[in-house]
Amino acid sequence: MIYRKPEVGTENLYFLKLGGSLITNKTRPGNARLEVIRRLVKEVSNALHKSPDLKLVLGHGSGSFGHVPAKKFGTRDGVSTPGQWGGFLEVWRDAAALNRIVVDALREAELPAITFPPSAEIITQNRQVLQWNLAPLRSALNAGMLPVIYGDVVFDREIGGTILSTEDLFDHLAVNLAPSRILIAGLEQGVWDDFPDCTKIVSNITPKNLPTIQAAISGSTATDVTGGMLSKVTQSLKMVQENPGLEVLIFSGEKGGWLEDALLGANRGTVIRME
Repeated sequence: MIYRKPEVGTENLYFLKLGGSLITNKTRPGNARLEVIRRLVKEVSNALHKSPDLKLVLGHGSGSFGHVPAKKFGTRDGVSTPGQWGGFLEVWRDAAALNRIVVDALREAELPAITFPPSAEIITQNRQVLQWNLAPLRSALNAGMLPVIYGDVVFDREIGGTILSTEDLFDHLAVNLAPSRILIAGLEQGVWDDFPDCTKIVSNITPKNLPTIQAAISGSTATDVTGGMLSKVTQSLKMVQENPGLEVLIFSGEKGGWLEDALLGANRGTVIRME
């Protein structure tokens, strides 16, 4: 296992999300796509070996593990009753189970992965991050490790508890760690201009052209309590507006080699930037 010692905050820091719809079968509760996960991890490993200066924070969604109980108990909207707290624990358990599968695959590929569970580290107030000590995560990056985060339950001072998606976490981290790129790998090749026909990809999205394509952007067809494609686009636009120079790439991790190419700088899919 190779440990590199980068400095945090340079242009070589990327965030990568492996979407829940990509790494799980979202129509079958608790079903991980193990071969897909292993292939994606291999592509990450290949890219890191080809680009030794690249630093990475990896996040993943919960897919059919966390989203199903989250929808059943309405966890994202708040937690107060004993039944809702039971649901909170169920979402926590399922999200952690998928994280273990992902981290085990990373470790099998001899990548120095270490998880930072949001449920153990973050306090929110009405779904906004209020407290998150990033010193351990920064230390992991500077020690050459691969920090892993994931969509998870968190305790909330106003509504008891809620769920933060990987994009929510990236939103907070981007301000503090200043990545140059955020890569969001899902099933779709990008943002479709003609959903549901899906024949034409929007190559670039900016605050200026969003109104003209917004009607074509649809939410996920599977269970997703943290929002579908429109939510991803609007959160991405918020991040690029708050972080000058940042670009977000939405692309397909289903296509072999696309993830590796994205980590090495390719722009297949939809690029979201300020202009």
